[in-house]
Amino acid sequence: MTAPATRTRDRILEASLVLFNENGLAGVSTHRIASELGISPGNLHYHFKGKRLIVGGLFRRFEDRLSACMDAATNVGAVDDLWLSLHLIFEAINAYRFIYRDVDYLLGECPELEARVQALTARNLVASKGMCAGLKDARVIEASDEDVEMLALQIVFSTSCWFTFKRLTPKRAGQPHAEAALDAYYTLTFLSPYVVGDARDYLNYLRSKYIR
Repeated sequence: MTAPATRTRDRILEASLVLFNENGLAGVSTHRIASELGISPGNLHYHFKGKRLIVGGLFRRFEDRLSACMDAATNVGAVDDLWLSLHLIFEAINAYRFIYRDVDYLLGECPELEARVQALTARNLVASKGMCAGLKDARVIEASDEDVEMLALQIVFSTSCWFTFKRLTPKRAGQPHAEAALDAYYTLTFLSPYVVGDARDYLNYLRSKYIR
């Protein structure tokens, strides 16, 4: 594919991502994407034969970004390591928030993505369990193997469903923090009952920073 064609494909994907995030997957047509870019529907169709292929291209980018976050989270040995890992994961999910927020519609329209969504979730569970197990091995948390399993499940549930939940709650005016940082803190609090020693001081520091 020539460089101009690649640039056009990238522009289509980037514009689609903004529109899907802002308006929902169901509310955006290929004609609207073409109009947003100032190109003809035929030109868009040349690069992507339909919206499903655009969604597939964006999901591939999301897979790559979220997988990189998981790979970077393999050496968690402190609460601040976990907070940073969660922060990066929430940033990735926020950047492609239409995927989890509109997942029922997405899988209904693009059933070929179901196995990939499930595989990504399974990988997220493994990564989250590894992070919690790392904290246990480092004696940052006191938890049984069953506790580690449940904490991993809670973390993945939170990261996967957070943006759907936020649509059900009033927006907070004048929030001084980046959303991903605050979302990471809320998720981190699942570990509060298990954190021991000096690590509790870091949790208290985060609380003073994010809860006003």
